[in-house]
Amino acid sequence: MKPTVSIIMGSTSDLPVMEKAAKFLDEMGVFFEMNALSAHRTPAEVETFARRAKERGIKVILAAAGMAAALPGVIAANTTLPVIGIPIKGMLDGLDSMLSIIQMPPGIPVATVGVNGALNAAILAVEMLSLSDEQLASRLAEYKENLKQKIVKANQELGETKYKHKTN
Repeated sequence: MKPTVSIIMGSTSDLPVMEKAAKFLDEMGVFFEMNALSAHRTPAEVETFARRAKERGIKVILAAAGMAAALPGVIAANTTLPVIGIPIKGMLDGLDSMLSIIQMPPGIPVATVGVNGALNAAILAVEMLSLSDEQLASRLAEYKENLKQKIVKANQELGETKYKHKTN
């Protein structure tokens, strides 16, 4: 089984955040790999990874990084695959890493989700993969319908909550 999604994090300290992406991909039946590579501590390995990802069958890369957050941009500079950056909350509540990821120069795009938004990154990756995979698209549609049903149920329960001055 070849992975189609690669989850890359700057450090294993990012794993508690990135596990949300891994669990979602697992739930959707998407084969993925997970690695820790640092744009600053292992720059040659990051470049090699990015340059070879497509030939290995990777279709989307999820790249998480905190603080200086160079990892998603360095990967994007070395591949034509879509890269989704996940800013990790660290210093400045993650604002520093978010700004590092979204401020890419023209020609080197990195899609960016919210701080610690690994789940949304995985959902976006599955949406991309679903464009050419009807079975995956069906699983994703079912997931989103379940999200809707949770809110419908919560709203019904809220409607049953009684307060003296509540009008609905």
